[in-house]
Amino acid sequence: MQNALRSIEGVDVEGKKVFLRVDFNVPLQDGVISDDSRIRLSLPTIKYLLERKAKIILASHLGRPKGTRNLAFSLAPVAYHLSSLLGQSVKLIDIDDAMSSTTSAALENGNVILLENLRFDAREEKNDIAFARQLAELADVYVNDAFGCAHRKHASTFSIASMRESYAGFLLQKEVSFLSTILYSPQTPLVSVIGGAKISSKITVLESLLKTSQAFLIGGAMAYTFLKAQGHNVGNSLVEPEYIETAQRFLRNAQEKGIRVCLPTDHIVSESIDGKSDTHYIEAIDIPDDLIGLDIGTKSIQAFILILKTARTILWNGPMGVFEIPAFSNGTEAIAKAIAQSDATTVVGGGDSLAAIKTFALSGSFTHTSTGGGASLEFLEGKTLPGIAQLVYNQ
Repeated sequence: MQNALRSIEGVDVEGKKVFLRVDFNVPLQDGVISDDSRIRLSLPTIKYLLERKAKIILASHLGRPKGTRNLAFSLAPVAYHLSSLLGQSVKLIDIDDAMSSTTSAALENGNVILLENLRFDAREEKNDIAFARQLAELADVYVNDAFGCAHRKHASTFSIASMRESYAGFLLQKEVSFLSTILYSPQTPLVSVIGGAKISSKITVLESLLKTSQAFLIGGAMAYTFLKAQGHNVGNSLVEPEYIETAQRFLRNAQEKGIRVCLPTDHIVSESIDGKSDTHYIEAIDIPDDLIGLDIGTKSIQAFILILKTARTILWNGPMGVFEIPAFSNGTEAIAKAIAQSDATTVVGGGDSLAAIKTFALSGSFTHTSTGGGASLEFLEGKTLPGIAQLVYNQ
């Protein structure tokens, strides 16, 4: 994915209808947006097009309505909120209405409309060619700024791109730039901080990062599969037995390459994960049979921070423990703050990591926070993402 993307910058869009695929899949609580980060991150591309007098047709999905018109997933709150952010009206238009009327044809320079949830039509996720063609016919130019959907081969992220002049928006370009640097040319040492529940969801990323990382700091429940693979007792902690050999292979490969892999050497434990049972500190690396490891301990935190201080680039994906429960949040908070205070280039990805950043009031403290959960993981695995492949030069 090192190839240059066709950028919207410098393209003459004045008077042209631009189909701008964004990722407005934002969390809603009682019909109110609880986190508008994804909307705000799309503003540079939207405003750039507005300043150049384009006619903008925004398109996104929201949630999983499964091809039905479920108004619980309507983009109406997004249209309302975006209107206030832009200081101009953003009208929500049903897709069928947009396709059957002169709505898009009547757009004036500098106007913005938002199509209703693309996933109200089952053809979107099926990558239906006829549906993609109908979307393409609404506009003259296609721009993809939805990195969070770039790993999906859907009508609005893939097929439509071959039907019009197609370009990458500024957010998508930024995502690709930072993640490509991690994969291919980071300033070293690169320290990869990987956490989360399961090794099965991260092992391909770990193996890919062996090419450029000088050290791994592994926390979260996935660390217990690694500790089990080393022969340690992990009590009732979450372990994926079928991945023990995989973990052993990874550890061998890292050792052969001279790459340091740091695992927790002490733990915060309890008899249950819900935080209702007594919490204990285990100073040793082994955990008694009746207890569950739920956070890294003080010694592990200190050791991890010492390594982070040596880094020039840090990638963080996944929490160090069950941070949603205060009793098990210390490890994630300490590591998050250490990364935020680092002089290194810091790149953060994954929904849980972003939630932790918000919980600990650290938003804006990192060089780059990725908007794509699954997309960023697949990118870091070295996969070619369909939505990006369509925007590479010479495709």
